[in-house]
Amino acid sequence: MSPQSHFDLSGKVAIVTGGGNGIGRASALMLAAYGAAVTIADLKLADAEKVAAEITAHGGRALALECNVLKDEDLVRTVERTAAELGGIHILVNNAGGGGAGRESPFEITVQQFERPFQINVFSAWRLAQLCAPHMKKGGYGSIINMSSMSSINKSPAISAYAASKAAINHMTANLAHDYGPDNIRINAVGPGAVRTAALATVLTPEIEQRMLSHTPIKRLGEADDIAGAVLYFAAPISSWVSGQILFVNGGGVQTLD
Repeated sequence: MSPQSHFDLSGKVAIVTGGGNGIGRASALMLAAYGAAVTIADLKLADAEKVAAEITAHGGRALALECNVLKDEDLVRTVERTAAELGGIHILVNNAGGGGAGRESPFEITVQQFERPFQINVFSAWRLAQLCAPHMKKGGYGSIINMSSMSSINKSPAISAYAASKAAINHMTANLAHDYGPDNIRINAVGPGAVRTAALATVLTPEIEQRMLSHTPIKRLGEADDIAGAVLYFAAPISSWVSGQILFVNGGGVQTLD
C-alpha cells in the first residue's frame, strides 16, 4: 500500500447522518476531501443541501437528504437512494444523536424522556448498520463509524440517559464487530470530548470551560475537525485491521459539565 493510498477514498460512497452541522458537517467534508461521494442525511434538509453544495463546489459528489433517524422509512429511503444515486455504500457515519446532557435529573424526567436518547443514538445506528451491511458486503468494503462520547465512561449528575445510551454504543460496537467482520465490514466508534459545537454552546459557560481545561493536557476544547480526523482514520484503508474499537478524542483529559 502506497502512502497516498492509506487515506484514499476514491470510488467509495459514505452516508453521514446529522451531516448538516457540527461534527457531522466536518466529517462529511473530510471524507469528500479524500475522495468519497457523500450522502448528507439531516433532519434539516436546507442544512444538508448547504454541505452538499460545498462538496460539489470543490469537485466532489454529494447527495442531500432529509432524514429523521427516528423514522424507519427515512432510514430505508436514505440507504436506497444513496445506493441507487451514488453507486453503492461503503462507509456509514452514525453521527446523528441527541439527549439532555446536564438536564436529565431522575427527579424530573419521565421514562419516555429517558428512552429517547436510546432511540436516537443507539437504535438508529443499529438499524442503519443492518441496512447498509448488504451493500458493503456487495461492494467488498465496509466501515461503520458510530459516534460515542466521553460521557460513556465519565460520571456526572443529570446525564444518566444520554451517558447510558453512549455506553451502550460502545458495547454494541464491540459486539457487532464479531457479526460484521466475516463480511469484511469493520465497525468502530469515536468518543469526542468537549467539542465547540452549537449543542455544547447551549450549556457551556466560561466557568465550566475553565474547569474542563484544568483537567485537559492540551489546553483547548476540541474542534469539529479534530473528530472528523478520527472518522477519516476509521473510514480509510489505513485502519483495515481495526474493528470493535472506541477511540476517545479529548485532548488527553476529561471534560464534564459539573
